[in-house]
Amino acid sequence: RGKVYLVGAGPGDVAYLTVKAYNLLAAAQVLVYDALVDAQLLQCVPPDCLKLDVGKRGGKPSTNQAEINKLLVNYCQQGKQVVRLKSGDPLIFGRCTSEIEALKASGCDFELVPGISSALAAPLLAGIPLTDPVLSRCFAVFTAHEPEVLDWEAVSRLETLVILMGGQHLPEIVHQLVRHGRSHLTPIAIIRWAGTPHQQIWTAQLGNILEQTTGLSLSPAVIVIGEVVGLRKYLQPEKIDYQDLTTVKTPSPPAMSTNRPPFAQPLTSKTILVTRSVGQSSQFSDRLIALGATVIEMPTLEIGPPSNWQDLDNAIANLSNFDWLILTSTNGIDYFFERLIAQGKDTRALAGIKIAVVGEKTAQSLKQHSLQPDFIPPNFVADSLVENFPEELHGKKVLFPRVESGGREFLVKELTAKGAKVIEVAAYQSCCPNSIPPAAELALQNRKVNVITFASSKTVQFFCQLTDNIFSDNSDASQFLESVCIASIGPQTSKTCHSLFGRVDVEAQEYTLDGLTQALIRWATNS
Repeated sequence: RGKVYLVGAGPGDVAYLTVKAYNLLAAAQVLVYDALVDAQLLQCVPPDCLKLDVGKRGGKPSTNQAEINKLLVNYCQQGKQVVRLKSGDPLIFGRCTSEIEALKASGCDFELVPGISSALAAPLLAGIPLTDPVLSRCFAVFTAHEPEVLDWEAVSRLETLVILMGGQHLPEIVHQLVRHGRSHLTPIAIIRWAGTPHQQIWTAQLGNILEQTTGLSLSPAVIVIGEVVGLRKYLQPEKIDYQDLTTVKTPSPPAMSTNRPPFAQPLTSKTILVTRSVGQSSQFSDRLIALGATVIEMPTLEIGPPSNWQDLDNAIANLSNFDWLILTSTNGIDYFFERLIAQGKDTRALAGIKIAVVGEKTAQSLKQHSLQPDFIPPNFVADSLVENFPEELHGKKVLFPRVESGGREFLVKELTAKGAKVIEVAAYQSCCPNSIPPAAELALQNRKVNVITFASSKTVQFFCQLTDNIFSDNSDASQFLESVCIASIGPQTSKTCHSLFGRVDVEAQEYTLDGLTQALIRWATNS
């Protein structure tokens, strides 16, 4: 039988998800989710889970409640395990009542799973107690989405107020409280993006909070008003003076600045969008996570067979005619050897042919076929292969299996200029995926990305193509990208970044994913 789980996601960060909620996400067949704070929540579900974004965002098209109710009922009646994921707790300022009534009317099984409300989590994470034996014997939580319906005379008499959905109405909140007798000296705190790496906190008094926040976006935010806000300075952990820790003898991780404590991770609080090929190993992401980063993967490249195998098959049938085989990527190696085997041959067919590869990763891929490269250029780029080629190229016949379109024209041109006869054959094709994963789309829409990494020129081009529909116009896209660190694996990728973005902020000194990781560590340490 199908079942619907109405699950609270907590304040947003996946770290504050309950164990039961996590287990339900891991087994979900259908995920119906709101505009959640942390896109990583969407990565907790199985790969084949159907993900439906029904979040309501101000000023943008959104799914109406009747349609959401219908979705839950329909998928439950199909026998699916459905997770209806809501921010905070499902029964606090949500529309769960309507959804439960629809499920009950249709005879659908359902279960409520609590989550930590931001009304409780935000003050706590900001170091503000909602109760105190002297300053606050009670607190009230309310929404200021419609401030005109509140009984401000009654509200102003309460010791501690916790206000949700009040960022846009802050001037009205301050006006009404002061008008109904609250002192303009009353402490107030605004906590934005509570419980995430992007958390911001403003503290002031009712009389001057508007001066501090003029022109700022205060959504999503939790507002706390009352004398307990003044306790925050006494309940914060002591700040660490990193300069005093430079003499600590405990060894710190490689490439970390000596003025960091040994327990600090250099990429903590950074959300990194990793553009990569569909199906590619996540080792790069794992490295970044180990260094403290929040990683969201966005495949921007799909690798597949070429439109025609004829040229590669002909080259394989005449391998003895070639002096050199040049392989510049793991994809080229994979498809070349796949086709070699399909033609009834094995590595013995390469006897007498020298092999050059670009990059250590490509060399490792070749070794998986029990072959050692005869030449690896000192720098992992095509320019270096030509400049440092180990023998005279004049008269040499070179086989170059490559991507079907848009790759390594410089290499072919330079080898030919040195007298080599280069036979290019399509070994694979790269194309743009049809869609963006929901987690990546949500992170981009909510401007929750600090760094975007690119490992090839095509990932840059296809990223721009995929994100055309996310940003309302070019100025919107430009404004977002100005605040994001653009990280490139090497000169050719950087050239494309300059062409499309106008800049590159980080470029790997060694043109590998390890080199890109080290470059990000240096950037984070110095920023």
